[in-house]
Amino acid sequence: MPDYLLGIDYGTGGAKACIINTEGKVLSYSFSEYPIITKKPGWSEHDPHLYWEVAKKIIGDCIKKAQISPRDIKGIGTSSALPSMVMVDDNHEPIHLAYNLMDRRATSEVKWLKENIGEDKIFDLTGNRLDDHPLIVNLMWERNNRPDVYQKIYKALTIDGFIRLKLTGKPSVNFGAGAFYGVAWDIRNNRFDEGMLEKIGIDPEVLPEAFPSEEIIGEVTKKAAGVTGLHPGIPVCAGSVDCCAGWLCGGAIYDGDMQINLGTVGNFGIVHKHTNFLKEMIVCAHTVNSCNTYVTVPSTTCGGQLLRYIRDNFSQLELQIEEALKVSSYDILNLEAEKIPPGSDALIVLPYLMGERTPIWDVDARGVIFGLSLSHTKGHIIRAMMEAVAFALYHNFEIIKRSGWKINYPAVFNEGGARSRLWRKIITDVLNVPTVFLKNRTGAPFGDAILAGVSTGVFKDFSVAREWAEYIEPIEPSPENHEIYMDYFRIYRRVYEHLRDDFKELAKLRKKYLK
Repeated sequence: MPDYLLGIDYGTGGAKACIINTEGKVLSYSFSEYPIITKKPGWSEHDPHLYWEVAKKIIGDCIKKAQISPRDIKGIGTSSALPSMVMVDDNHEPIHLAYNLMDRRATSEVKWLKENIGEDKIFDLTGNRLDDHPLIVNLMWERNNRPDVYQKIYKALTIDGFIRLKLTGKPSVNFGAGAFYGVAWDIRNNRFDEGMLEKIGIDPEVLPEAFPSEEIIGEVTKKAAGVTGLHPGIPVCAGSVDCCAGWLCGGAIYDGDMQINLGTVGNFGIVHKHTNFLKEMIVCAHTVNSCNTYVTVPSTTCGGQLLRYIRDNFSQLELQIEEALKVSSYDILNLEAEKIPPGSDALIVLPYLMGERTPIWDVDARGVIFGLSLSHTKGHIIRAMMEAVAFALYHNFEIIKRSGWKINYPAVFNEGGARSRLWRKIITDVLNVPTVFLKNRTGAPFGDAILAGVSTGVFKDFSVAREWAEYIEPIEPSPENHEIYMDYFRIYRRVYEHLRDDFKELAKLRKKYLK
């Protein structure tokens, strides 16, 4: 009998799934979007009921496309973008809208923690800064602002944790996702610290049990099988962080491996075993050997989301062409940007439309178009936004380079907007390192499927990920372009420094006038 593996990944803008065989061939793939809800400034949510509805849709779609028997699926892996939070009652039903990673409402809770617990204590325990608004911070916001909702919480889960709950009936968190609970997560011992939970007043009962990514946490129930088309009893492993799953798909399994994503969020990851964590960065357990291997993840909140914003709000013509001619609207936007030289004719964008994560950690920062003139076109703005994401990544990269970490080159472009050769060329020139492009861009669900294979013993270890990874379209950096970009990067940095206090004043006005 043939063996197949199913991977399911939830991003900020949609979910995707794939089924693979034991030779790494993708037999089917399915994607479905869901809306981002931004009812108030700083808030970013999803309708959590859609998570399960989408799961049923994409799982069924994958089984149908693959033309396989669900009985032959030997394991399921899951992942999601983090931090996120789905609050469920004891019937395993959501009790409010879900938080996604762009939500920044819990500023008062962050302030309280800084004043009463201390940033250094939290960093020493978690390996991460407090400012990322991890799940426990948002849980504190619910307790302080919606105590009636808080009292109903059976478990506070990540998106992938919610999906595993619906599949198996068992609440869980993997070691990688534990880092995004934050505050009380002991990253070196992979557990929640009960002493810290007591200090901050969070009931440990609302938190799920933690497991290594590679551990089986349950099986598909008859109820879940009945609505998804799966077979009861399929093992489900503890899962992974979405970016780590994507990098596993790309073969990032060794110390120093570096991969870059341009999904909704723009980030890159560097694999390591040491615990010399950097305060400016995000770190979590890697999917590979999750008990003792980490990935440091510099992250800009708006990566590919910048181009989606331009497409959705200012590209009606491109969308009409897409519908009429079946040509990607993103490809059309790329063509407009390709006409513009490096530096976008002295146009600079700050990409902080929803605040910023690493390394500036500024919840109040917002997007800026600096230097706009009548000579600039839409193509200039598109390219400047691409360059802005590259500058945001470089801001992090120069910190890591100064720290002397081992980095293996070429860097590998993986998911999302990385399919744009122009964007890859821009980032290659800004970072000034050689890059390649991953041919198999199935991404995180493929990594989830590999994880499921290792967890169930279908694969003896993660080496298949490297064996299957094929790298194409190498790009060498241009010293001339790098020099141009560094001139603009210095202004990019100064524009933010000059506006930092103004962003805070603007945030006060948002709270005053935007209810």
